[in-house]
Amino acid sequence: MNNVYLLIGGNMGDRMANLAAARDSINIECGRIISASSIYETEAWGYKEQNAFLNQALVIQTSLQANALMDAILKIEIALGRKREIPLGPRIIDIDIIYYNDEIINSSTLTIPHPSMAQRKFVLMPLTEIAPNYRHPILLKTNEVLLKECGDSSVVYKKSSE
Repeated sequence: MNNVYLLIGGNMGDRMANLAAARDSINIECGRIISASSIYETEAWGYKEQNAFLNQALVIQTSLQANALMDAILKIEIALGRKREIPLGPRIIDIDIIYYNDEIINSSTLTIPHPSMAQRKFVLMPLTEIAPNYRHPILLKTNEVLLKECGDSSVVYKKSSE
Protein backbone atom coordinates (compact mmCIF):
# COMPACT_ATOMS: atom_id res chain seq x y z
CA MET A 1 0.00 0.00 0.00
CA ASN A 2 1.08 3.53 -0.75
CA ASN A 3 0.65 6.40 1.70
CA VAL A 4 -0.34 9.58 -0.10
CA TYR A 5 -0.88 13.12 1.19
CA LEU A 6 -3.51 15.10 -0.71
CA LEU A 7 -4.80 18.65 -0.45
CA ILE A 8 -8.39 19.27 -1.46
CA GLY A 9 -9.94 22.69 -1.82
CA GLY A 10 -12.37 24.91 -3.62
CA ASN A 11 -14.03 28.31 -3.56
CA MET A 12 -17.19 28.01 -5.66
CA GLY A 13 -20.70 26.88 -4.76
CA ASP A 14 -21.33 25.04 -1.50
CA ARG A 15 -17.69 24.72 -0.50
CA MET A 16 -18.30 22.33 2.45
CA ALA A 17 -20.50 20.04 0.34
CA ASN A 18 -17.90 20.04 -2.44
CA LEU A 19 -15.17 18.97 0.01
CA ALA A 20 -17.45 16.22 1.33
CA ALA A 21 -18.18 15.01 -2.21
CA ALA A 22 -14.45 14.99 -2.99
CA ARG A 23 -13.70 12.97 0.17
CA ASP A 24 -16.44 10.46 -0.71
CA SER A 25 -15.14 10.10 -4.28
CA ILE A 26 -11.53 9.75 -3.12
CA ASN A 27 -12.59 6.98 -0.70
CA ILE A 28 -14.33 5.13 -3.53
CA GLU A 29 -12.01 5.76 -6.49
CA CYS A 30 -8.55 6.27 -4.99
CA GLY A 31 -8.12 4.68 -1.59
CA ARG A 32 -9.18 4.76 2.03
CA ILE A 33 -8.79 8.07 3.87
CA ILE A 34 -6.88 7.30 7.06
CA SER A 35 -6.46 10.86 8.34
CA ALA A 36 -8.01 14.26 7.64
CA SER A 37 -7.07 17.70 8.90
CA SER A 38 -9.49 20.33 10.04
CA ILE A 39 -10.97 22.47 7.30
CA TYR A 40 -9.17 25.78 6.79
CA GLU A 41 -10.50 28.94 5.20
CA THR A 42 -7.84 30.68 3.15
CA GLU A 43 -7.67 33.82 1.12
CA ALA A 44 -7.00 33.29 -2.56
CA TRP A 45 -3.34 32.78 -3.48
CA GLY A 46 -1.86 34.15 -6.69
CA TYR A 47 -5.02 35.34 -8.43
CA LYS A 48 -6.50 37.41 -5.57
CA GLU A 49 -9.76 38.65 -7.14
CA GLN A 50 -11.89 35.68 -6.07
CA ASN A 51 -13.68 34.17 -3.09
CA ALA A 52 -11.86 32.55 -0.17
CA PHE A 53 -11.07 28.83 -0.41
CA LEU A 54 -11.76 25.98 1.95
CA ASN A 55 -8.85 23.52 2.12
CA GLN A 56 -8.22 20.22 3.84
CA ALA A 57 -5.28 17.82 3.93
CA LEU A 58 -5.90 14.07 3.69
CA VAL A 59 -3.80 10.97 4.03
CA ILE A 60 -4.95 8.02 1.97
CA GLN A 61 -3.74 4.48 1.54
CA THR A 62 -3.94 3.37 -2.07
CA SER A 63 -2.86 0.48 -4.22
CA LEU A 64 -2.72 2.84 -7.23
CA GLN A 65 0.61 3.87 -8.69
CA ALA A 66 1.19 7.64 -8.85
CA ASN A 67 0.14 8.14 -12.50
CA ALA A 68 -3.00 6.02 -12.09
CA LEU A 69 -3.84 7.98 -8.93
CA MET A 70 -3.46 11.26 -10.82
CA ASP A 71 -5.78 9.95 -13.56
CA ALA A 72 -8.39 8.99 -10.95
CA ILE A 73 -8.10 12.43 -9.29
CA LEU A 74 -8.59 14.24 -12.60
CA LYS A 75 -11.72 12.14 -13.27
CA ILE A 76 -13.09 13.03 -9.83
CA GLU A 77 -12.47 16.75 -10.42
CA ILE A 78 -14.31 16.60 -13.77
CA ALA A 79 -17.19 14.59 -12.30
CA LEU A 80 -17.59 17.21 -9.56
CA GLY A 81 -17.71 20.02 -12.13
CA ARG A 82 -14.13 21.31 -12.26
CA LYS A 83 -13.36 23.53 -15.24
CA ARG A 84 -9.84 24.84 -15.86
CA GLU A 85 -10.42 28.34 -17.24
CA ILE A 86 -8.13 30.76 -15.37
CA PRO A 87 -4.77 29.62 -13.95
CA LEU A 88 -5.03 29.79 -10.13
CA GLY A 89 -8.62 30.96 -10.65
CA PRO A 90 -11.90 29.97 -9.02
CA ARG A 91 -12.76 26.30 -8.90
CA ILE A 92 -15.41 23.99 -7.52
CA ILE A 93 -12.78 21.48 -6.44
CA ASP A 94 -9.04 21.03 -6.69
CA ILE A 95 -7.24 17.88 -5.59
CA ASP A 96 -3.45 17.94 -5.43
CA ILE A 97 -1.00 15.16 -4.62
CA ILE A 98 1.45 16.66 -2.15
CA TYR A 99 3.49 13.56 -1.26
CA TYR A 100 3.40 10.00 -2.61
CA ASN A 101 5.22 7.83 -0.07
CA ASP A 102 8.65 9.50 0.05
CA GLU A 103 9.08 9.34 -3.72
CA ILE A 104 10.44 12.04 -5.97
CA ILE A 105 8.66 12.03 -9.33
CA ASN A 106 9.42 14.41 -12.20
CA SER A 107 7.63 13.59 -15.42
CA SER A 108 5.85 15.57 -18.10
CA THR A 109 2.51 14.91 -16.36
CA LEU A 110 3.36 14.69 -12.67
CA THR A 111 5.70 16.36 -10.17
CA ILE A 112 5.86 15.01 -6.62
CA PRO A 113 6.37 16.42 -4.05
CA HIS A 114 4.10 19.23 -5.17
CA PRO A 115 6.58 21.85 -6.46
CA SER A 116 5.01 24.91 -4.76
CA MET A 117 3.90 23.43 -1.47
CA ALA A 118 6.71 24.90 0.64
CA GLN A 119 5.71 28.44 -0.39
CA ARG A 120 2.00 28.04 0.38
CA LYS A 121 0.70 28.40 3.92
CA PHE A 122 -2.72 27.06 2.87
CA VAL A 123 -1.01 23.73 2.09
CA LEU A 124 1.37 23.66 5.03
CA MET A 125 -1.07 24.51 7.83
CA PRO A 126 -3.47 21.59 7.30
CA LEU A 127 -0.59 19.30 6.35
CA THR A 128 1.31 20.15 9.53
CA GLU A 129 -1.81 19.45 11.59
CA ILE A 130 -1.88 15.80 10.48
CA ALA A 131 1.82 15.17 9.69
CA PRO A 132 4.08 17.68 11.48
CA ASN A 133 7.12 15.39 11.44
CA TYR A 134 6.81 14.12 7.87
CA ARG A 135 10.04 15.02 6.08
CA HIS A 136 9.98 16.53 2.58
CA PRO A 137 12.09 14.13 0.48
CA ILE A 138 13.91 16.91 -1.41
CA LEU A 139 14.14 19.77 1.09
CA LEU A 140 14.81 17.32 3.96
CA LYS A 141 12.78 19.43 6.38
CA THR A 142 9.64 18.49 8.28
CA ASN A 143 6.29 20.01 7.42
CA GLU A 144 6.44 21.84 10.75
CA VAL A 145 9.79 23.45 9.86
CA LEU A 146 8.58 24.28 6.35
CA LEU A 147 5.56 26.06 7.87
CA LYS A 148 7.75 28.04 10.29
CA GLU A 149 10.03 29.08 7.41
CA CYS A 150 7.21 29.85 4.96
CA GLY A 151 7.20 33.48 3.83
CA ASP A 152 3.55 33.37 2.68
CA SER A 153 1.61 36.08 4.54
CA SER A 154 -1.83 34.92 3.33
CA VAL A 155 -4.61 34.72 5.89
CA VAL A 156 -5.33 31.07 6.74
CA TYR A 157 -7.44 29.99 9.70
CA LYS A 158 -9.05 26.83 11.01
CA LYS A 159 -12.74 26.86 10.13
CA SER A 160 -13.84 23.52 11.57
CA SER A 161 -12.61 20.16 12.72
CA GLU A 162 -13.57 17.22 10.55
